[in-house]
Amino acid sequence: MKNYPPQFKADAVALYESRPEATTRSVAADPGINPETFRNRVRAAGVSRPRGRRTQETSQQAVPWEAENAALRKKVRELEEEREILRKAAKYFAGETRW
Repeated sequence: MKNYPPQFKADAVALYESRPEATTRSVAADPGINPETFRNRVRAAGVSRPRGRRTQETSQQAVPWEAENAALRKKVRELEEEREILRKAAKYFAGETRW
């Protein structure tokens, strides 16, 4: 029987709360927690979600996160391209100064 520290348990429940599309089984599988144990922990924390399919309200809440994630991915690509250009420039100028 595994004993998890209270902070780990709180972080796992917070992860479950932050992902409206996630199930208790999927969140519990990642760190290797028994799904039933995790479900009991979520119930004890007082987290509840509507059963069944996602409601229209839940779907609308997910849209801003998706848009923000897309914008952040685009920014990461731009920064990686800039970094690559700077690496190539540094390599070019380092080679030019050698005799």
